[in-house]
Amino acid sequence: MSQSRRDFVKNTSIITGGLLSAPLISNASFFNSNTDDTIKIALIGCGGRGTGAVLQALSTKQNVKLVAMADVFKDRLDSCYKEITSDEFASLKNKIGVKDETRFVGFDAYQKAIPLADVVILTTPPGFRPMHFEAAVNAGKHIFMEKPVATDPAGIQRVLAAAEKAKAKKLNVVVGLQRHYQNSYRELMKRIQDGMVGDIVSASAWWNNDGVWMKQRTPSMTEMEYQLRNWYYFNWICGDHITEQHIHNIDVINWVKNAYPVKARGTGGREVRKGKDYGEIFDHHIVEFEYADGTILNSQCRHIKGTWAKVDEMVIGTKGKVMFDAAKMVDSKGNALYAYDKKNENNPYQTEHDELFEAIAKGKYQFADAENGAKSTMTSILGRLATYSGQVIEWDKAINSGIDIAPKNFAWDADMPLKPDANGLYPVAIPGKTKYFS
Repeated sequence: MSQSRRDFVKNTSIITGGLLSAPLISNASFFNSNTDDTIKIALIGCGGRGTGAVLQALSTKQNVKLVAMADVFKDRLDSCYKEITSDEFASLKNKIGVKDETRFVGFDAYQKAIPLADVVILTTPPGFRPMHFEAAVNAGKHIFMEKPVATDPAGIQRVLAAAEKAKAKKLNVVVGLQRHYQNSYRELMKRIQDGMVGDIVSASAWWNNDGVWMKQRTPSMTEMEYQLRNWYYFNWICGDHITEQHIHNIDVINWVKNAYPVKARGTGGREVRKGKDYGEIFDHHIVEFEYADGTILNSQCRHIKGTWAKVDEMVIGTKGKVMFDAAKMVDSKGNALYAYDKKNENNPYQTEHDELFEAIAKGKYQFADAENGAKSTMTSILGRLATYSGQVIEWDKAINSGIDIAPKNFAWDADMPLKPDANGLYPVAIPGKTKYFS
């Protein structure tokens, strides 16, 4: 599942089905201001994720139309628009109604795009998510937002508060933790919850691969632009790869446990990805997350080329174990209990949008993913605080800490909270010296 949403649009067929990942029993009228049944969409964040997500939204069976786009960078917006209107996606052209005057650029672009839509797609880098989610909820919009949903505890609290407002307004909110919408995971989870492997006593989760892109600094870049162009390497906008990527695997274990860890302890650092090109993030994290019942999640994520690669989850119960990527369950002696037929696998990235837009079109309130999205994001942040400090970090203390690492001002010439030194190197956390709590 490490393929991009765009790759799924290009390379896989659309197969829908399965149970809802977060069904709610309430129904509500569709808050569509249109006189017809067209569901208007605004895209906030026009990078690779936004491009993929909006293509999936436009590929649903519903009567949808993209009416507005927003990004801080004009070149990103233009690139996205060029791709979605290309001959490759010619079948979707009649669903694109964006005009020159509804293509907004700048830090306030989201404020101009949101009012024009019924559904808002939030796919900027995650540091902006709390602000954009809050604005979309306040405006009464249905929402698809990518994971993670914040990068620090202050942002998590902001998302949780907005999530409560969304529930009160009966706004459908889907978060891009797509395993909740994947047939094999749904079938495995049903059997886990039915007790097929007994009580869960331990778990493992991995996101180990080579890493991601980086962009060279140019003389014309302000510090804000450089950090935004290289957003993956700065915690205020990314959260480190334990949050940006490994959240998927961590979230699966939270789903299994139907709970969130009460504490975390771990280690991490920068073994090979060093130097001024890589901001402040670590290249490896190894964390033990502990749940209230004593269950331990052994979690690891790594960005080091040439090393063992694995993106997967596994849980062990009193009667057997589950291997999620293989979609298999075995008993304590290794005998098969269940195997999902991968021929029936769906495209979960598409299913997220299919189910969201079907619910909206039918006037149903079915999706409230934001709270889980926030708490699984917080789980990953808990792990980052543990690896950066080398301390045992408790959930309650961390989530209520008020730690806020975002810039105080969003402008191209803003005074950034993290700056390089004379050699171009950024401050990096040092376990044992970096402290969050006494």
